[in-house]
Amino acid sequence: MTAAVFAPALAGPGVELLRSDGGSAPLDTDRWRSTAAGEDSWLLGRCHGPTLDLGCGPGRLIEGLAARGIPALGVDVAAEAVAQCHRRGAEVLHADLFDPLPGEGTWSHVLLADGNLGIGGDPVALLRRTASLIGPAGTVLVELDATEPGLWQGLARLRWDHGAGRMELSNPFPWAAAGVAALPGIARRAGLRLTMLYRGQRTFAELAGWS
Repeated sequence: MTAAVFAPALAGPGVELLRSDGGSAPLDTDRWRSTAAGEDSWLLGRCHGPTLDLGCGPGRLIEGLAARGIPALGVDVAAEAVAQCHRRGAEVLHADLFDPLPGEGTWSHVLLADGNLGIGGDPVALLRRTASLIGPAGTVLVELDATEPGLWQGLARLRWDHGAGRMELSNPFPWAAAGVAALPGIARRAGLRLTMLYRGQRTFAELAGWS
């Protein structure tokens, strides 16, 4: 699964995402490994019941929710992510997000933060998966790409610095990036609707079902 490629990004700084269209962006690995802070509070504040964090990485959002008394479970396919979650005491499941998961159809909230809407390169399929996980009154909280004007889908690679000028490239993997303009159409095709939008240094959206 795509998310396993991100294991090197969890181990150190200096990781960059390279897109097949020539675009590139540094990954904020320091934020991933830190405690929840800053605009993370918008995501945490929208969660009022049991929450599933897909592609949870080192688990800062799970930890932040637990501190607020919100039951939360992370899901990540990368062993390094799971290990870091365990070290901070965050509840995590080592699994592919498309595998059978506990409590399907009952979660109050599902998180796709830190660019995870790109996992698998098909945001519609991914949002359909999240829609199957939430209960009738549940919501999906998504982080969008503030620099992406529409929807980009293609191949990407990670490039990271081993120090002393030694750079390494991952194998290509399918990836996607969606901006605000593309979200309503993507959500509608996935059986979801936009209910709230936050735009600051980062951009978040809340989605819910139609019924």
